[in-house]
Amino acid sequence: MEFTAQQIAAMLNGTIEGDAQAKVNTVAKIEEGHAGALSFLANPLYTPHIYDCGSSVVLVNNDFVAERKVKPTLVRVANAYEAFAGLLAQYDKIKRQRSGIDGVHHIGKNSTHGENIYLGAFAVIGNNVKIGKNVQLHAQSSIGDNCTIGDNTVIFSGVKIYEGCVIGNDCILHAGVVIGSDGFGFSPNAENNYKKVPQIGNVILEDHVEIGANTTIDRATMGSTIIRKGVKLDNLVQIAHNVEIGENTVIAGQTGVAGSTKIGKNCMIGGQVGIVGHLIIADGVKIAAQSGVGQSITKEASIVQGSPAFEIGDYRRSYVVFRSLPELNKRVSNLEKGSSE
Repeated sequence: MEFTAQQIAAMLNGTIEGDAQAKVNTVAKIEEGHAGALSFLANPLYTPHIYDCGSSVVLVNNDFVAERKVKPTLVRVANAYEAFAGLLAQYDKIKRQRSGIDGVHHIGKNSTHGENIYLGAFAVIGNNVKIGKNVQLHAQSSIGDNCTIGDNTVIFSGVKIYEGCVIGNDCILHAGVVIGSDGFGFSPNAENNYKKVPQIGNVILEDHVEIGANTTIDRATMGSTIIRKGVKLDNLVQIAHNVEIGENTVIAGQTGVAGSTKIGKNCMIGGQVGIVGHLIIADGVKIAAQSGVGQSITKEASIVQGSPAFEIGDYRRSYVVFRSLPELNKRVSNLEKGSSE
C-alpha cells in the first residue's frame, strides 16, 4: 500500500515542505529511515537524526525549526506522535480487514450473522449465536451456544468463547484468549475432598475492549463477570469469576485478579500484580508492578507499591531503610561489641 506526502497531509490536516508527491509504503524509526519509509520526530532528543535521515517523508511538529537542510519531505502537524499513531491505526485496520469464508467451518442451528463477516478455516459457531456485521472470526476460533458478538469485533486464531457470553462492538480478542471458562469454585466436603461448585453465570465484555494473547476470563458462579467499556488487558492476565473491571482500566501482563473483586474505572495496574478476592479498588488507582494487594483501596487516585502494597511515598521511604539494613545491622553489632567489652 502506497501513499504520497500530499495524501498523508490531507489525512492529518498537515502542511507540506518539500516534494508533495514523495511516496511511502512502509514506516521506520527516524534513526533507521530509508527510501520509501515514513518516520516521525516528536522527541527533541532525536532531532540530530533528521539531518541524515533517509526516509522519504517525516512528520514533525508545527514548531520544528530546522538548523540546516533536511532531505526528507516534511509534513507539519500539531502533534507528530499522535498523528503517527493515528496513521498506524488506520494502516493496521486496512491491513487486517478481511471478509469472506476460508475453507471448512461450522455454523450451528438458529445462528445469525451480519453482512461482511470473515470466517477463517475451521471456525466453529454454536447454536443460537448472534454475530454482528464486519466481524472477523479467524482460523480455529470457537464460539459457544447462545453467545452474542457485536459489530466490528475481531476474534483472532484459537480464541475460545464459552456458551452464553456477550462480546460488545469494536472489541479485539487476540490469539489463545479464553472467555467464559469455569471459575475456580470448589467446596471441601466431609471427606476433605473438593466438590465442584457449578459456574452458571457468564462473561460480558462491553464495547472497545481489547484482550491480549492467552488471557483468560472466568465465567461467574452466578450473574456475570463484567469487563466495562474501553478496558485493555495485556497478554497472560487471569480474571477470576464475578470480577468487575471499570471503564478504561488497563492491566499489564501476568496479573491475576481473584474472584468477586471490583476494580474502578481509569485504573492502571502493572505487570505481575496479584489482587486477592472480594476487594474494592477505587477509581483512578495505580498499582506498581509486582505488587500484592490484600486489602481494599478506597481512596481514589491512590498510587501503591509493594507486597503487601501500600502508599507509594511510604513505600519509597521504607525501601531506603530496607536497603540500609545490612549497614545498620553492622553498626548495631559493633555497638553491642563495644558495650560488652
